[in-house]
Amino acid sequence: MDFSSGLPAGGKMDSASKEQLMSQVKQQIALANAQELLQKMSEKCYKKCISKPGTTLDNSEQKCIAMCMDRYMDTWNLVSRVYGQRLQRESSRMS
Repeated sequence: MDFSSGLPAGGKMDSASKEQLMSQVKQQIALANAQELLQKMSEKCYKKCISKPGTTLDNSEQKCIAMCMDRYMDTWNLVSRVYGQRLQRESSRMS
């Protein structure tokens, strides 16, 4: 991604351009985090739940996958929330 293509000739960005760029960066980070979450969750739950790969999942494998994914999402959300709170505390200390 080339961020410099929208810069004026002097190379300086106005406030609106900076905000737009930050918004784009945040969206890219969010997308990368979602992709990582899905990839890791799939990998870990597959290893945990699928003992004999085949064309279909049996009932116990389906239940295991569902529970594993639920637990993984709950854990991801908890860690994300606590991390966000910690960042806010640290940010307020620096202000």
